[in-house]
Amino acid sequence: MGKLIEHRRDDDNGMRDFLRVLLAVFLPPVAVFLEVGFGLQFWINVLLTILGYLPGMIHAVWIIVRR
Repeated sequence: MGKLIEHRRDDDNGMRDFLRVLLAVFLPPVAVFLEVGFGLQFWINVLLTILGYLPGMIHAVWIIVRR
């Protein structure tokens, strides 16, 4: 039974990670905010997204995958 619960948790975490990366593609600052809050990384991401959507998206995905 314990292995079944662990497997389910792994599936839930995988789905959460997928949804976070998907959010990072469409709304990078929101994804970073949900991951780290209103910290330095959030403001860096806002600046990168303003300067160019692609750098903001790459930074957001990097923040999510790194954690």
